Amino acid sequence: MKKQRFWFAGIVLCCLALVLLSPAIGKGADKPFVFGMLLVGPYNDRGWSQAHYEAGRYVEEKIPGTKMIYIDKVNPADRPGITIPQLVDDLVSKGARLIIANSDDMKDGTREAAMLHPDTYFIHVSGDDVITGKAPKNLSNLMGRMEYGKMMAGFAAALMTRTGKIGYLGPLVNEETRRLAASCYLGARYAWEKVLKKSPQDLSFQVMWIGFWFNIPGVTADPNQVAQNFFNTGHDVVISGIDTTEALVVARQKRKEGKAVWAIPYDYEGACTGAEEICLGVPYFNWGPGYVHFVKKILEGTWEQEWLWLSPDWSDINNPDTSNVGFLTGDALSPPARSALGKFIEDLGANRVQLFKGPLYYQDGKTFVKAGEVATDRQIWYMEQLLKGMKGQSKAK
Repeated sequence: MKKQRFWFAGIVLCCLALVLLSPAIGKGADKPFVFGMLLVGPYNDRGWSQAHYEAGRYVEEKIPGTKMIYIDKVNPADRPGITIPQLVDDLVSKGARLIIANSDDMKDGTREAAMLHPDTYFIHVSGDDVITGKAPKNLSNLMGRMEYGKMMAGFAAALMTRTGKIGYLGPLVNEETRRLAASCYLGARYAWEKVLKKSPQDLSFQVMWIGFWFNIPGVTADPNQVAQNFFNTGHDVVISGIDTTEALVVARQKRKEGKAVWAIPYDYEGACTGAEEICLGVPYFNWGPGYVHFVKKILEGTWEQEWLWLSPDWSDINNPDTSNVGFLTGDALSPPARSALGKFIEDLGANRVQLFKGPLYYQDGKTFVKAGEVATDRQIWYMEQLLKGMKGQSKAK
């Protein structure tokens, strides 16, 4: 009988040990790692916000046990009076240990929320709080070097234009949008002068700003009308710098009217779908690898504050697992232009072409980069004006 009692007690102790040591029960390892995302636009906008949303799904796929929750349309028009800290409070209450804020205009609110939640991690996309020293230790910055993608867009536009007039549909005016518009211009100028061997005086690059990242009726200029005005005044290629696809929509309308026009959207790799006949290609962000980097650091306990400005993977710029910026060529890009673009991309990756090399001047004649010098990251990041040779405002009215 004693032996039976000892045998039974042993079984109980073994089971108890298994229960206590089980990660699922004893340590809660089956509890998902929840990360929250604040999206400035709709999650399915076929642009900036959708690229972030799909990157969140990529994290769920690549890192078992992760779960995304999100709030979209985080902007003054869709959520008047609602602050970033209030939205962060909501996500944290639902278990989010990491918050990703995806818009430059969320900078101040994200910093405030990070200070209010010191045990929660934060990523602010496109900000510079880490550089300026304003960021608390639980806040990092992430951005892709879309300057390269925009150079490719401008290059493709210059090879396809028949009028020499390229329009750039810009969002609001700030350092980020100036440097991206300037990158487009530099790519276009290089193709125009070095590949086509044409005079720089015959290339027109016009920038028009709508006032925000996407259309807000009654607040911004209507991007449909701005695109119409471009095409109606002889611009036959419109490059989009806004989060949504109006440039493509209007270009398709013009093509149906018999006009030879093209467009280049922005942000999202699937943006050309349904408009293949007029889409020259799309420079897009691939946020997945950057997000995976940060989530793994948190899970491993090795998080450290970082400011990351990530480049394309030059061995394969469209690799979804390694390249932070890509360019998908569109069906409307001619075979000769496609071939020239391929060589241009190779030259960029090998540093055989340096487009931010001086002499370069701002619109007002002030020197941006001296002759023979290459702009530093800080010079490019904090671009003060558009460049000489570009038409359009350098500052908001």
